[in-house]
Amino acid sequence: MGDFGAMWPILLMMVIFYFLLYRPQKKQQKHRQQMLDSLKKGAKVITVGGIYGTIETLDEKTATLRISEKVEIKVTRSAINQVLGKDSEDAENDK
Repeated sequence: MGDFGAMWPILLMMVIFYFLLYRPQKKQQKHRQQMLDSLKKGAKVITVGGIYGTIETLDEKTATLRISEKVEIKVTRSAINQVLGKDSEDAENDK
């Protein structure tokens, strides 16, 4: 019983770390991977560097984005941070 008395604070810390750090991080990684897997040609996206663009072509590891007329850049798929939804597109068109 004495050994358990010394171990319970460590076990409690492990449980707290699991629920506060590990589990939310895994959930976020899963959501990001689903977003990257669901990319399609024509989707409006924002890169990690803040560049707005439209996906022109997709490869297994790269995507080509059109950022303005006659200007295309090639980025890794992991550089895409966010897919813009319907509300974001409408807000951009109003400007």
